[in-house]
Amino acid sequence: MAKPGYGKRSAPNQLPRTRADFGLLPARERYVAGFVDHLPEGAAMSVKQLAKQLPLYGQQAISSALTALSVAGHLRRVRCAVGAGDETRWVFRTFWSRTAHDNEWWNTYLTVEHAAHAVSPAPDASAADSAPPPWGPADERPPTPEDPGTEQAAPQPAAVPHQRTPVQAPAPLAPGTSRAPAPAAPHSSEAGPSPAYLALARLGHQDHRLPLSADDCADLEPQAAEWLARGVSVDYLLTALTAGLPAQVDTPLGFVRRRLTDKIPPRIPTTASTSPGTPGPASTRRILMECTDCGRPGQPEALLDGLCRPCRTAHRPDTDETPASPAGAAEIKARMTDLRGLLKSV
Repeated sequence: MAKPGYGKRSAPNQLPRTRADFGLLPARERYVAGFVDHLPEGAAMSVKQLAKQLPLYGQQAISSALTALSVAGHLRRVRCAVGAGDETRWVFRTFWSRTAHDNEWWNTYLTVEHAAHAVSPAPDASAADSAPPPWGPADERPPTPEDPGTEQAAPQPAAVPHQRTPVQAPAPLAPGTSRAPAPAAPHSSEAGPSPAYLALARLGHQDHRLPLSADDCADLEPQAAEWLARGVSVDYLLTALTAGLPAQVDTPLGFVRRRLTDKIPPRIPTTASTSPGTPGPASTRRILMECTDCGRPGQPEALLDGLCRPCRTAHRPDTDETPASPAGAAEIKARMTDLRGLLKSV
């Protein structure tokens, strides 16, 4: 019975199993309920699978019995979206309770279950998945020295880590001589200007009203780097600095500094800044309740007793939601045919 399909899921708040369970149900529903109650967790509960295991009743009788058990408050069927990304698929689950519950209890429980699935992260790979396959070659034990006729390879020399050469002290100078000055360390700019510096250097070429010298670019470089650190591009930076310029800019350095301060953009969060415990949209799981009789999906509040409105009306003819009589349906169909004929003649 543990096959894919309407897998059984036991609901909480159930009373201990006794001989008087399901005593108020009819014989067929009591027989099916007793069998379902003893099924293991995750067992398939589709009508076809249950009919194979219960020879006294066919698929139609099993379907009617499950519908009656849903109305009695013993089960609810749902669809659950599992997977991540493009590999999401829908699986079917049947929540079963030996103790009957009303609609309010089931609605609350399914809402909590939906919230629990929505915030639960995708399951990590188990240790068994990372284990080597059983058909893999077994690890060969190294031959022992006592085994005769076994050639032993020459022992490899142990790798010696590279040792740092100690810094030797400079040789003492002769009296009256001076040591030559050590070569100056290369300036940091020799490694290449930063993107912020290059953007400021391009500013004068893009608009002749904002010419900046090398010292001006070095002075404004930290502010421009802050813009790039907030997630904007170089083109965005140049456009923001050159948009709406006056006819003449007297002090380009002060003008650009003021714009870098006043128009600094908000910080754009990156995908890597998401906290590790926050589930992404790929790992979101949804639970959607469905009608026990016809399988139509819907919200728990709309599926009273686990049935949609048409199925609930068909099983309860004494309610106010009685369907139209066959004679009334025929009259409606004839009226619609006349209206279509009148539209064609226009």
